[in-house]
Amino acid sequence: MTVAADALTRVPELIDPARAPAEPSTERGYLDLMGGAAPRVEGPAQRLMLTRLLPVIYERWWRPAWGRVLTGTSAAGERRIASQLLELGPGDRVLDLACGPGNFTRDFAASVGADGLCVGLDASPTMLERAVQDTPTGEVAFVRADAMALPFRDGSFDAVCCFAALNLIPDPYATLDEIVRVLAPGGRVALLTSSTAGPPPLPTLERLAGRLTGMHVFGAGELVAALEGRGLMDARRRGNGFAQFVAARSSPG
Repeated sequence: MTVAADALTRVPELIDPARAPAEPSTERGYLDLMGGAAPRVEGPAQRLMLTRLLPVIYERWWRPAWGRVLTGTSAAGERRIASQLLELGPGDRVLDLACGPGNFTRDFAASVGADGLCVGLDASPTMLERAVQDTPTGEVAFVRADAMALPFRDGSFDAVCCFAALNLIPDPYATLDEIVRVLAPGGRVALLTSSTAGPPPLPTLERLAGRLTGMHVFGAGELVAALEGRGLMDARRRGNGFAQFVAARSSPG
């Protein structure tokens, strides 16, 4: 794919100076806005994401296996659903939030083309190292930052994706606030996350298991209500076992 400029050189225009260090690092191939700060973790699930083993097996075994169990959909199927919900087109600026090793991010870059910009953000250095290693130079910009305090200016992105990660973030509602803040007018958001399934007492047991592992288990209508409460429109949900796809858009302005 031909790009107009190295994507990483185009990211600073989106950064809010008040939300970033004075001298961010790019020596590892991604823009590091956290430096030596460790990500906030609240359970074994989050700690696993910071290990060196998981990025190696994530894309080939871990993520496809869990996707099949939770959604009944292949990794390629999930990427198709994400692109459909985000309605990506040439020239769009898209944020892949909690991007892991960048498998979704690279697909999005192909959709937005040379005039667009695709940014993958994660807090895990090991995930981002793998993402940089597996991504052709210049096509995607990767950023290390906190999903609960995004470094970008208001209205920076036409689309924001957060697949299989919101339930792992210690304060998912802070992340939703940030997603809505960085959406441009008419911007689209797509989420894939956990969902309660079945009649009582199963949801209670699911939430208890979630607390023990550090994962949030969302109620069936919880995220649609949360997005609508933050002013988004056309909020909709598709449940699939213990997972759910949720999408919405911001007002055209």
